[in-house]
Amino acid sequence: MSRPDKHAFFAELAAVWDAHQDATALASGLARGLEEFDIGPDEVVLDVGCGTGNLSAALLARLGRHGRVVAFDFAPAMLEVARAKNPDDFRVRWLEADAERLPLATGSFDRVVCFSVWPHFDAPAAAALELARVLRTGGHLHVWHLASRARINAIHAAASRAVQHDLLAPGSEVAVVLEAAGLSVVQVVDDHDRYLVSAVKRTG
Repeated sequence: MSRPDKHAFFAELAAVWDAHQDATALASGLARGLEEFDIGPDEVVLDVGCGTGNLSAALLARLGRHGRVVAFDFAPAMLEVARAKNPDDFRVRWLEADAERLPLATGSFDRVVCFSVWPHFDAPAAAALELARVLRTGGHLHVWHLASRARINAIHAAASRAVQHDLLAPGSEVAVVLEAAGLSVVQVVDDHDRYLVSAVKRTG
């Protein structure tokens, strides 16, 4: 499916996405995950494919005054919704960008979080290399979903033609992609409850 078709799909989805979510359950799941990641109050975090800003909001709730979030998405309509949720928070920067070509400095983030976005990358290996580039030595990257791989893939397969082939690969396969990008995988969870592949950048 072409990139224009995918842009159109996410532009239309932006206005209705949050209405299809259980806001309380989502906020709880995000908070638990960020607690598990042990995100520090002063971290600089990249929210990859931020969508309507739910992860960004959870990050801002956890971070202190000196913490920062850069949240990017390739769909302007998604960014509009995300900005509206956090209109006055100086700690977040919203950016229209593509994961394969980021206008961000090398080694500028303590943590990179790919929440509910990995299956939508057209070139996962290229995206992994770019995300590894902007991660500092010792920083963490997480490929994360709050549902199982089977559930995610069933949702996409039943959705628009724009995303029906955007399937989440087994955690072991994503781990290989991250390792090839120069990261060291430290955790793979791919079960009936959730999906998480976490890695660390060992060298600069």
